[in-house]
Amino acid sequence: MHIFFSGIGGTGIGPLALIAKQAGYEVSGSDKQNSQYVEYLKSHGIEDITIGQTEAAIAAAHQAHPIDWFVYSSALPKENPNHPELVFIESAGIKHSKRDEFLNQILGEKNLKLIAIAGTHGKSTTTAMTIWLFKELGIPVSYSVGAKIPFGDMGQYDPNSQYFVYECDEFDRNFLAFHPALSVITGIAWDHHEVYPTQESYVQAFREFLSQSQAKIMWDDDYSGSVFASDDESYNILTTVDEGFSDLTLRGSVNRRDAWLAVQAVQSLTSEPVQKLVGIMNEFAGLSRRMEELKPNLYTDYAHTPEKIEGAMSTALEIARELKQKVVVVYEPLTNRRMHYTREQHRDVFKGASAIYWVPSYLAREDPAQAILSPAELIQDLNPELIEIAKPMELNDQLKAVIKSHLENGDLVVAMSGGGGNSLDEWLRSELT
Repeated sequence: MHIFFSGIGGTGIGPLALIAKQAGYEVSGSDKQNSQYVEYLKSHGIEDITIGQTEAAIAAAHQAHPIDWFVYSSALPKENPNHPELVFIESAGIKHSKRDEFLNQILGEKNLKLIAIAGTHGKSTTTAMTIWLFKELGIPVSYSVGAKIPFGDMGQYDPNSQYFVYECDEFDRNFLAFHPALSVITGIAWDHHEVYPTQESYVQAFREFLSQSQAKIMWDDDYSGSVFASDDESYNILTTVDEGFSDLTLRGSVNRRDAWLAVQAVQSLTSEPVQKLVGIMNEFAGLSRRMEELKPNLYTDYAHTPEKIEGAMSTALEIARELKQKVVVVYEPLTNRRMHYTREQHRDVFKGASAIYWVPSYLAREDPAQAILSPAELIQDLNPELIEIAKPMELNDQLKAVIKSHLENGDLVVAMSGGGGNSLDEWLRSELT
């Protein structure tokens, strides 16, 4: 069966394309621009990738090699309901779906039990940590994770595996397509406001997702704060006073919490001793863009919601205290749309920083009716002490010089950016490494 993946260079679609290739499918795809990850996929045997997503291009691809199934990301019709690839696929009567339906096809065909890692924040880290534990235990595992990891590909199918570990996203209600054997909830804080117009609608989606899961692991504060079914014995409710948690030595309280979720998940599936899993977890190799050190004292982090920013700040301040450093933040919000909903929640998230440089928001899936909020406007929502140390900036030579100056002074500089191509993260890698 020939599967065509639209947006194959993305962090959700790309790993799934790798998995499909390893699972025995014929794979091709397209993306609107070339990237390092597209080249990486080509080097791993997925060579038939078209750059540029036009109706003529996909028609030619279909004529050369008939497409049996067209798989696309949720963002595709949201960005353009009349996307040329979708127009052609629908007119040609070719089977098409979002990635969740195709993943369910693989899970059923290969008889894999789904371990779903879901939640507003911490999904990628907890997924990577769970994969790390399986690999270090020598247990075959298949998986998909939305970040690069140094101990494997972003997506992998192992024919000897019993479990599939999946970073299960709530965006566009995608996670409701699955019925996991085990669901791990990393945290619940209202997000994706264009999909969930109220906090209650967001929480209700998690209730529905968990009702479809055979077993569940989550934190007590999420469980009690979201009114889940108190008589459901399939929940494992965690607190940080559990025996073994204090033995985790990873930097950052959020990382220790994510690690504890991963330990509990793998322990429930393998019956390995908690202390053994904690020891393995303390050697976790990390993942990209989660306090990733690009060069001495320069870090990049995927923080783009208030909760994620607080987590990144916690880790940065922990590192800085050890080395007696000041923490400097460079912040690029992910989407203007999100900032319209969360600007007031940013008031204290940078507490502990000695300087803040705020660059324009990374724009994606924007609402044209919403005014673009400038860094200067958004800074005014911070508390007065933080306003004093915050400055609007652009991705230019001036910012580059400022960052270099802080690094020369021995400061810890952490860039927080959720965007992809042409984001602050990419700019840093190009200009300062």
